[in-house]
This record gives sequence, C-alpha cells and structure tokens, in this order.
Amino acid sequence: MPEPLEGFTVIEMTVAVQGPAAALYLRDMGAQVIKVEPPMGDASRYGRGRQNETPDGTLGPQYVAVNRGKRSVCLDAATESGLKALYLMLENADVFLTNYREPALVKMGLGYDELHGRYPDLVYASVNGFGPQGPDSGKAMLDGVAATRGGLVHHTGYPDRDPSLLGAIVVDTGGAMQLALGVVTALLARQRYQGGQRVQTSALGATLWMQQWELTHVSMTGATLTRDGNHHPNIRGPYGVYRTREGGAIMIAQTMDHEAWDAFCIFSEAFDLAIDPRFQTPGQRLGEGLTEEDSIQVRARLTEIFAAKTTQEWEDFLYTQPEIIWERARDWSEVLEDEQCVVNEYVTEVEIPGLGKRKTVGNLVTLSDTPGSAKGNPPALGEANTDVLSRLGMSQEECAAIERHATRVREDTIALIMAASGRNDEA
Repeated sequence: MPEPLEGFTVIEMTVAVQGPAAALYLRDMGAQVIKVEPPMGDASRYGRGRQNETPDGTLGPQYVAVNRGKRSVCLDAATESGLKALYLMLENADVFLTNYREPALVKMGLGYDELHGRYPDLVYASVNGFGPQGPDSGKAMLDGVAATRGGLVHHTGYPDRDPSLLGAIVVDTGGAMQLALGVVTALLARQRYQGGQRVQTSALGATLWMQQWELTHVSMTGATLTRDGNHHPNIRGPYGVYRTREGGAIMIAQTMDHEAWDAFCIFSEAFDLAIDPRFQTPGQRLGEGLTEEDSIQVRARLTEIFAAKTTQEWEDFLYTQPEIIWERARDWSEVLEDEQCVVNEYVTEVEIPGLGKRKTVGNLVTLSDTPGSAKGNPPALGEANTDVLSRLGMSQEECAAIERHATRVREDTIALIMAASGRNDEA
C-alpha cells in the first residue's frame, strides 16, 4: 500500500527536538529522511536526562524519541568535501529542513538565497525560537523560554505561588507540528504552482497557536485572566482536577445532561447540588453565569466529594456515565501501557543499543487509503555515509576521507572534554 509522502526525500540538519520531530512526521508518512550530523553527532545522542538513568553506551532518550527510522550521514559541512557531499544530496532532495541558526547556515553556504538559487524546486524549511523577523529572531531558545515569552508559564500554576513551567516540552513539539504542516503545504503548492519556497515557523508561534481562544478572549474583553491551579483561568465552575481518597486524581470537565448530573450528585451524596439552581444546565456547569464566589463554593464542595471515595470507585461510577466528560490522571509509565494508546498505535517499539526493545511515541495520524507508519530504529552515527554518498557519485576515496575527518574531529573533541574534566584514557 503506498504511503502519502513516498518518493520524497528530506535532508535534515537539526538538533534537539523541534527540527527532528518535524522530520520524524515526514518520515512516518513515507518520506526518506537523511539526517546530516556533525562529527560529534546531534548532542541529544548523549543526553542522559535529569537523573542520569540512561546507561552509558546507549542513545539518549531525546534522540531516540524524534529520530527513529531515519538514515544518518556524518560529515563536517564546514569543509570543502563535506559541503560538496551536502550539495550532492540536495540535488536530489525535495526538502531541506533545519533548526540551525541562520547566520551559521549562511556562513556554511546553506542559507535560503544560496540554496534557492541552486535548487529552485527545493522546499527550504526552518524553525527557530522566536520567529524569522524582529529584534529577537536570532535569540537562543529552549522550550521553557518560548513558553514563558508566549504567556503559557505566567498562566500555569496557582495564583498564590510563582508561575510554573509545563510538565513537558510541548512548545518544541508544537513548533515541530507547525513546521511539518508547513512543509506538506509547500509541497502541495509546488505541485500546483511549481517551484520551491521557504517555510518558517517558531516555538513562540506554536505557543500562540495553542492559546488562540485565551489570547482572543483577552483581546476582545480586556480581561485579566490569572492562573488558577487545577482549574482553567477562563472556565468557572466544576471544571478541574480533584484528588481522590488515596491520593489519585480525577479531571472532571463537563456533565452534559441533567440526568448525568443527578446521577453524579446521588453517587456522591451531594443532594444539595442536584437542586442548586446555579448548576442546572450544561452551560452553568461550565461556568456560564457563575460568579467567582459560585466557582469557589462548587469547587470546594467537589474537593470534599472526590476525596471521600477512591480512584477506583470513581472510575467504576464514571464509566457508567457517557454524558460526563472526565479522565483519571495518569503518569507517563501508565500512558505507555494505556490500552487506548496501544490499540491506536500511538506507542511503538524501537531497538536501542544496550537496552533492547523500548517503547516510544509512534505515528499519530491515520489515513484510510495511504497510511503512514512508524519506521524502525534510531540510526547509528554515520551509518549511511558509504551507501548514501557513493550513490551520489562520490568515490570510495572521497567517502573514506569524509569519514576519517569526522573520526579525527570526534576523537580530538573527546580528548579535550576528558582533559578538561581531569580524566584520562583509562577512566
């Protein structure tokens, strides 16, 4: 069965998450993705995480998550032979995708003007932290700073405490989604109107995209929405997360009809809420017409109600009520085993050196006639050098010289790191 992007080739020069995750989507949809890495490779290959729990000698989880199924070519694009190899790859490519900083790309001969002049049909896709224009277009970015700039951090957490970071790097991955969407749009435009073009987006842009309702509400009303802990700043009423008796948590979003509300009130022995005129319609139960004092009262009441029963008791009841929108709070280890995630193939397995099979996120978009799929394991550094470069017409000697240079740079860099840390070759 054909895949939607089968036959397209993507040359990727990226690091970390925002760029690689965009190319990962294209790979899952059938494109060939060649990840061009510098002599030391993408630094995320070596990241061990906060608790340094990933064993030495294997790949970093961040690299595994967003690079599965790709090919890896290792070269130094700052050398004449490395740049020649890269130009040869781009001759046959449909997309050049990068999250390198623009000044570095221009210096290497990989800026948009240079490549568009050489390859007018090439889609040139780049993503950064704060957008392609403006005084901060070249400002360095990690996920948390883009989330802070875009308002997410200010509005996350409790009103009497400091603002909070989100629990995952959703801004980086949001930027990746936008970039992948932009690439596919540009490929469609190329087919319809001819010619490649530049695609740009940013983590800041993705942050705003994910807050369209809240930002528009502030613009239209002048409201000052403050962070509201386990509740949404712009939704009054029950909507929120509540602790259960043994310390679990249930998120209750909405009770869509009166019969379900009655059933909820009877199960929780909250008979006063069943007849309370402030909560008789779906709109009221989602904050319509409620005052701040109404919200405080009903949330305090629900806090008592949920704490009176175990998580399992709440699940057993709530699964009988299809008109109540709810979920149990799950940690990441539970998510990996969640039947709903498994049956939809949102979770896939990859083979990781030194660890064997481990789970990671799979392909999340299904198409009925031309489906994509998760594509294999993360690549070893430079595993595709000889295969890819020789197919492009480079001689055995040229391929070997590129690999020797990369190996020498890698060894020199490792030696410098070990010397700086006071280690020796036997450490």
